[in-house]
Amino acid sequence: MDEERVSVRINPKAKESNPLGPDRGPVVTPRFLIALVLIAAGIAWIAYYYTGVRPDPSKVDAKAGGPGFMQDLGDWNYLIGFAAFFIGLMVSAHPSTPLGRNRGVVAAMLACFLIGLLWICVYYLISDDPSDVPVFNDLGQKNLFVGIAFMAVGFSFATRWE
Repeated sequence: MDEERVSVRINPKAKESNPLGPDRGPVVTPRFLIALVLIAAGIAWIAYYYTGVRPDPSKVDAKAGGPGFMQDLGDWNYLIGFAAFFIGLMVSAHPSTPLGRNRGVVAAMLACFLIGLLWICVYYLISDDPSDVPVFNDLGQKNLFVGIAFMAVGFSFATRWE
């Protein structure tokens, strides 16, 4: 009995390793599922618009396919897709998600900063002829907004860093 008291006095913060404890929390939460759905929906929206809806610029008489409302939106489809993607990332910055806790915050923050930097660098490297790079070729100067948006999401993770 005295040994237990001594160990508590020596290291009062010593706890058993619990994967669902307050430091770690559950891996799958409703907020994390919403974030995953938003991220996947944003990527799917952009991919579907790029491959199935937008007209092929290499063909002279190319017509847009897919649903009429997506055809009517035109380049706004990129805004919708990227907005869903970035909102999903920002939702995942909450402490109730794995990316919003402990090392996940640092990893996500650095990943967003680096992806944003790489996005801008790649755009500048291919800006003379972006026709070979998917999505970059349609966005033009708006690629800078995408790179800066990645960095802004990185700052949303930085606010959670302790």
